[in-house]
Amino acid sequence: MIKPRTERFIGLEWLRFLLGCYVMIYHTAHVYPQIKRVPFLSELTSMGFFATSTFFVLSGFLLAHVYIRGGQLREPARHFWAKRLFTLYPIHIMALLASIAVVTLMQWLAVPPEGQVASARFVIYDTNEPNVDPETLRHYMTNAQLLFNGLLQVFMLQAWNPYFLTFNAPLWSLSTLFFFYLLFPALGPRLLNSRHLWLWLGVVCLLYLIPPAWVIWKQQFGMPYTGLLQRGPIFRLPEFLAGILGYALFRHYRDRARIPLTRGQRNGVAAFILLNFIAGAWLFTNGEAYWYFLLHNGLLLPAQVGLVCLSALARDPNSHWLRHWSPRLGAASLSIFALHVPLFNLFRTLEQLLRGDPMACFSDWEQCAVAAGNVQLSLPGYGLFLLATVVICLLFQEHIVTRVRQFLTTRFLPRKARPERGLRKPQQTA
Repeated sequence: MIKPRTERFIGLEWLRFLLGCYVMIYHTAHVYPQIKRVPFLSELTSMGFFATSTFFVLSGFLLAHVYIRGGQLREPARHFWAKRLFTLYPIHIMALLASIAVVTLMQWLAVPPEGQVASARFVIYDTNEPNVDPETLRHYMTNAQLLFNGLLQVFMLQAWNPYFLTFNAPLWSLSTLFFFYLLFPALGPRLLNSRHLWLWLGVVCLLYLIPPAWVIWKQQFGMPYTGLLQRGPIFRLPEFLAGILGYALFRHYRDRARIPLTRGQRNGVAAFILLNFIAGAWLFTNGEAYWYFLLHNGLLLPAQVGLVCLSALARDPNSHWLRHWSPRLGAASLSIFALHVPLFNLFRTLEQLLRGDPMACFSDWEQCAVAAGNVQLSLPGYGLFLLATVVICLLFQEHIVTRVRQFLTTRFLPRKARPERGLRKPQQTA
């Protein structure tokens, strides 16, 4: 029997894709000094944490929409966990192996400036202390640290290390996300069935601000507090819970009225989100060090919930092209999160070699490496990288991740827990 299709939110598909692209730009644009010549561009591309937090909110929103039926989880928790693991782990492990391979290649090529320090052992301690010497934060892991953090990566627990990120830094978000998935069967239905949704959302937002307020009060801007607030699964949990509550409010108001918000109300919410983002970007780049902790952990959460709910209100367009591409690009967002760092390291190394003295690479490698190190990366090349990364991640998601997930689902889940044949399309999951 074919199950009824879950309602799709095309606005959330595009939001997921754009959040992935923003994080990619956040992690790579600073390498190009040309960007600093464009007024306010550096500030507007500095809020990577806004995108990641919004993605966590969106994940709670979508999981509540897809997996809770009649106030309870639509399937056994073990089936839910298996499906989430089959979605995240192939991306995680392949991105991890790609990162190690690219760093090893960079170390072997030794193209300045990054290739000379490239190593799977190299990390940077996480701290937000002002006026700290960057050289004191550079560290090469010992054998014991390498083994321990390698095991954390294999078991997708790396987000629990508050001191530094290893191998492929953005993969911490997958580790934190899976922790949210583990809690969802217990917390999701309870929050969705709450009678006091606005009260609980307010409580979640206030609880989220307590840790950064304590850090600021104690002036603990260094280790391990920066890492704990940045990626600690427990400290980031309010974002996911706010997404569940945001969906409950969204459904409540939409069920009561055919048009939940008037045009004026939507414009007001959009203005609120935009004002929060611009003010946050300015305070983060020009304000005191303590603003980072407030902006990162809680101060922008109402705007992020509003952004997800507002995006969910977008109507399906008449354009067949948009309807075709939105689920495909949205599904590729996690792959963009996971793969953009190794792809960028590979791309910029190749650009340096090709634009340096490529013929010398066949006769005098030292001369080739020096010439490559003198190359300034170009903005047209950056545009090519961004486009190529989207295409590669789209193909990776559809031809590798999806097939691996389907294989694991067929192999380990009973037939009744598998998607129906007619529903085997990119799923609207986080």
